[in-house]
Formats: sequence, structure tokens, C-alpha cells
Amino acid sequence: MHPRTLYALRDCGLIEPLARGLYRLADLPPLGEPDLVAVARKVPRGVVCLISALAHYELTTQIPRAVHLALERGSERPRLDYPPLEVYWFSAAAFRAGIEEVQLDGVPVRIYDADKTVADCFKYRGRIGNDVALEALRVWAVRRGRSIDRLLAYARIDRVERVIRPYLEALA
Repeated sequence: MHPRTLYALRDCGLIEPLARGLYRLADLPPLGEPDLVAVARKVPRGVVCLISALAHYELTTQIPRAVHLALERGSERPRLDYPPLEVYWFSAAAFRAGIEEVQLDGVPVRIYDADKTVADCFKYRGRIGNDVALEALRVWAVRRGRSIDRLLAYARIDRVERVIRPYLEALA
């Protein structure tokens, strides 16, 4: 589509910008997760992680000030003006484990499952805060469908099994 046509559609109010180079029809219902949708479209190889994933699974009271995004080590840093990003570089094994694809507003979004997210919070507790990791573990521990074995397997991949095991024993 020619840029002149695109700008005319925007000026008429038929489309609205989500992010640089990303538009949607204006008459569609509002997006529930516009930041995650924009990042999923602009960075298809990234995976939503840490506080953004905790917020998605309702495992935290934190409100993410940026989209937390995991990329495999060696990947190029995405250049986005909006939404703000917090980028984390994961090793190949840690990056590939626990990815699931969810549909948010009709867009496939790659996000780590809840068990992997809790393990990752302990790995990056120095950056996000130990209190966030502990809160996530406490909320996760009372959830249905949780799997301690799966959490410990992810903790082994993240090399934090010895860190997380005492907290799990205290919650049992």
C-alpha cells in the first residue's frame, strides 16, 4: 500500500496506529492487551516473559511499565519506539523451554507458561526484585493445574533449582 493511501485512511479515521508501521481498523472493538499485541507483531521471534507474563497469568500485583521480552542470545535487539521494552537474553535451552502461544485479540502471542515464568523470576530476581519472585511463587503455589515437577525442571534449566527448592519446601 502506498504511504499516501495509508495516511489518507488514518486521517479519515478508518485506521488507527498501534505502533510505527502497525495499524488496525478503527471500528474494531478496543484491544485488551494492545502492548503485547504490538510487540508480538513487531518482534515475532520474541517471547513475553517475567513481569508481563506474570501479569497475563495474574500471578502478581505488579503493573509492568514495559513489555518484558525474552530473546535468544545472539539475536539483534528490536528497535521499537512504542511500547517500551525490557529485553532479556536467554541461553538457547532456557529460551526454547516452556513457550506457549496464546490468542490475544485474535493475534498469536508467544509467552512462557506460568511454571516457566516463576522459574525465570528466580533467575532474574536481581533485576526484577526478590519480592516479585516470592510473590509469584506464593500465588502460583495455591493455583490449580500447577506442577512442582515441571517448575523444578524449568528451574534446573535456569540453574536456580537450589535457590527455589527451600522456598517450595517452606510453602508445602
